[in-house]
Amino acid sequence: MTQLTFKRHRRLRQTAVLRKMVQETHLHKEDFIYPIFVQDGENIKNEVSSMPGVFQFSIDRLGEEMDEVVALGIPAVILFGLPAEKDETGSQAYHDHGIVQEATRFIKKNYPNVLVIADTCLCEFTSHGHCGVVSADEKILNDPSLDLLAKTAVSQAEAGADIIAPSNMMDGFVAAIREGLDAAGFEDVPIMSYAVKYASAYYGPFRDAADGAPQFGDRKTYQMDPANRMEAMREATSDIEEGADFLIVKPALAYLDIVRDVRNNYDVPVVAYNVSGEYAMVKAAALNGWIDEKQVVLETLLGMKRAGADLIITYHAKDAIRFMEGK
Repeated sequence: MTQLTFKRHRRLRQTAVLRKMVQETHLHKEDFIYPIFVQDGENIKNEVSSMPGVFQFSIDRLGEEMDEVVALGIPAVILFGLPAEKDETGSQAYHDHGIVQEATRFIKKNYPNVLVIADTCLCEFTSHGHCGVVSADEKILNDPSLDLLAKTAVSQAEAGADIIAPSNMMDGFVAAIREGLDAAGFEDVPIMSYAVKYASAYYGPFRDAADGAPQFGDRKTYQMDPANRMEAMREATSDIEEGADFLIVKPALAYLDIVRDVRNNYDVPVVAYNVSGEYAMVKAAALNGWIDEKQVVLETLLGMKRAGADLIITYHAKDAIRFMEGK
């Protein structure tokens, strides 16, 4: 028989130890940022119906969640707030004693080694559910919104937030927030910009969790068209030029090509947001016994790391660490 000449790639797959030795991409608990929903009120721990295992917490019960976060070694949380009252301008977003500000103070006092990232937007606090100021004819006004977003960022920094994460997608939002933070003496507080945020159907369960669905229209005039790739580079470039320290791509799973583009073009840390709909689909399939949850979760998160993400915002963080550690 003639000796065939070909590459034997399977040589490096023969045993589990060998496969581990040559593994190119790795997950670490330090990669994860865990989202937490905080709500005005007392004795609240409400499970989000469309996100099994995810809860809304009042501050008096937030310690239950934070104890688990610390025990698992999750290094950072990102806070989303549900206020008791909403108005046209989302004033509770920038109130000194707003729900995100008070939750930040609670965490920094009781869990000082956990990084607190404050989501900086108005949609959870406005009566109309949009991420900016709305005109009488229902247009989202860009420039008037910037002043409120800067006020929100400063109030969050004053409360002790380690990182400001603006998610509103108004033009110039990073510049306005950077200027506001610097003027208030917070030059060292970094901005983790939602630089590339698509108008996605994957956000549905989040709107249940944060009570932030728009009351009219949609967000397509400020969030990106899912069909567009080059536009993402323009958005990311603007944010870098305006002073962003991190770049977020949101959602992650259907946009891994964008994660790789951002990684290849910019030298700041890249964050993939593994959003609510992505989480909910996995949970629903797992609860029905259709998939192996452990394997699917880890494979999904590995895919985001392989695409170029340095960090991952994910509701799977607690489960993923348990899976990784065999718990």
